[in-house]
Amino acid sequence: MKRLKAVPVVSGALVGINVLAFFICHFSDALYRAGILSAYAVLEKGQYGRILWAMFLHSDIGHLFNNMVILFFLGAMIEKEVGHVKYGVLYFLSGIGGNLLSLLMKEVTGDMSGSIGASGAVFGLDGVLLAMVLFSGRKMDDVTPGRVVFMVILSLYNGFKGENIDNAAHVGGLAIGFGAAAVMCMIQRKMERKSHIDIQQNIPD
Repeated sequence: MKRLKAVPVVSGALVGINVLAFFICHFSDALYRAGILSAYAVLEKGQYGRILWAMFLHSDIGHLFNNMVILFFLGAMIEKEVGHVKYGVLYFLSGIGGNLLSLLMKEVTGDMSGSIGASGAVFGLDGVLLAMVLFSGRKMDDVTPGRVVFMVILSLYNGFKGENIDNAAHVGGLAIGFGAAAVMCMIQRKMERKSHIDIQQNIPD
């Protein structure tokens, strides 16, 4: 079981699905038409599935490569620490949260453009990692709050500096990932303290 936990099953599967979707889109734009995230399609036509499907679509090979490299290596590290199920929940919460904030900003600003990509969820992993180094109480090799904060700031800066970037999805994913992981860490530490107290109470004098 320990060996299985160390294998990044979910991260690998997510990368595989994203690559497969990109490969399919190379031959047909049907997935783009069905999955691109736009305020009109979601809020006016009620196509809510786009909030999820857009997370698996990418505009070009560079877009795909950048997201998948971070997803696999950062995701594998987090998945090993928290387990497959918790990691999957955190990833999808981040991606969906990022896309919801993106939709809100599109609606408020009247932006009719569409957006795609896993970057909201990937930014969520940055938030998860930051919450873990701050609240988990466990040390992670070569990972410090300062390094994670620098990585987050650099990633956000590159996003705001670039063109045609859905920064709302980045910020939303980052915030949701951080918040969800912080709650998870606090609950876990509370359970560990309770377990420790119970063990001590059951030790005979």
